[in-house]
Amino acid sequence: MTTTPNHAQVLPQRAGASIITGPWPSYVAFRGLPERERWVLYGSAKAYREALELQGFQMAESYDQFVRRVTAELEI
Repeated sequence: MTTTPNHAQVLPQRAGASIITGPWPSYVAFRGLPERERWVLYGSAKAYREALELQGFQMAESYDQFVRRVTAELEI
């Protein structure tokens, strides 16, 4: 039987929080979409990150790094 590696590494942090190190989804494949759809994807990515943070997760990638990466990948 082959096991699938867990790509979403979650490292324990003090006070019961967890740090999510990734890997995060890449949005490069969506560069060819019309600009409106790329902005919708950007909004969805931010909402997903916020939902995880509200559940107590802390991201290893800072918010500024996240925004720079996603906007560069979506070319917006």
